[in-house]
Amino acid sequence: MFKIQTLNNISRNGLDRLPANLYSVANEVAAPDAVLVRSADMHKAPIAASVKAIARAGAGTNNIPVAEMSARGVPVFNAPGANANAVKELVVAGMLLAARNIADALGFVRGLDASGDLHHKVEAEKKRFVGTELAGKTLGVVGLGAIGVKVANAAYALGMRVIGFDPHMTVDGAWQLSAEVAKAGSLAELFAASDYLTFHVPLNDKTRGAFGTQALELVRPGVVLLNFAREGIVDAAALRKGLADGRIGRYVSDFPEADLLGDARVISLPHLGASTGEAEENCALMVVDQLRDFLEHGNVRNSVNFPETRMARTGSARICIANSNRPNMIGQLSHVLGEAGVNIAQMHNASRGELAYSLIDVDSPVPDSLVAAIAAIDGILSVRVIGN
Repeated sequence: MFKIQTLNNISRNGLDRLPANLYSVANEVAAPDAVLVRSADMHKAPIAASVKAIARAGAGTNNIPVAEMSARGVPVFNAPGANANAVKELVVAGMLLAARNIADALGFVRGLDASGDLHHKVEAEKKRFVGTELAGKTLGVVGLGAIGVKVANAAYALGMRVIGFDPHMTVDGAWQLSAEVAKAGSLAELFAASDYLTFHVPLNDKTRGAFGTQALELVRPGVVLLNFAREGIVDAAALRKGLADGRIGRYVSDFPEADLLGDARVISLPHLGASTGEAEENCALMVVDQLRDFLEHGNVRNSVNFPETRMARTGSARICIANSNRPNMIGQLSHVLGEAGVNIAQMHNASRGELAYSLIDVDSPVPDSLVAAIAAIDGILSVRVIGN
């Protein structure tokens, strides 16, 4: 019986994919085998030594101590693309909010006095909210992953000229991207050409402050800046400078900032990117299936720290081993198995950066002494036996 701890409300349809005869699911669990989480901050409390995997029902994993889990040999799963349509639709809405002054117009109508000639009041003031159309404008998309591709295609369908930049674009992403989307050779080229600018990249050391003071010098005056990725993507000082001198005409963000709440040029939303019933369900379904595949078979799909690893089951038992990616690890594993008289039926090994992961199917049961011998090898991070 696997024990799963949920740190947030997870879609019921997702949890229903965990068979009751194999899984126990609860918010409070002693010695959980795995954790299902959405937005809860896992940096704030120790993670039980019993945890074998963490599954995030969403794309970003900034709320999870990934480096710590890697050092423990624990995979962290996410759901890339499961919320892509929800975010895409909100980005399009954000562009329309900015282009047509919708937020200001809504505020005006809500503040009208219903007495008197309402029609006259509306007609007299509507010129204050004259906007622009998206068609014919240029959208720059930084990051052409699952979300960025959808945003680019949707903007093109609305009549916009679209330029994208992503030096790490996948083959799948390239297949899905409209052939009409132009490819920028650099961020500088994209910044200089865009009327609207949107970011769809993860937050890391390379992307933090991707829109900074240098970018501010390149963009067109009055550019509409959209941030539905992560707060740190846009440098705070550059944002405030751009708003002050008019270089940034509008800032549309899913991450409200206290000192910008009163700025009429800033449209802030309460982190609604993936907040649709459909997206929450898609994320839950994806990560629950991935978690099951790992716990029951050792396979790894959509992990942010482990290599993709899948192998059909054979033999009497499967040994799952995470280790530091260094020379002669496979040789040492084979030697220890041979010394124990355990024959390897099949084996698959993959690596990702400083971490490697192996699936080894063997023809006989695996004694505890063998598990201990494997764990004693220098560089081994975790060892688990399935179907013993």
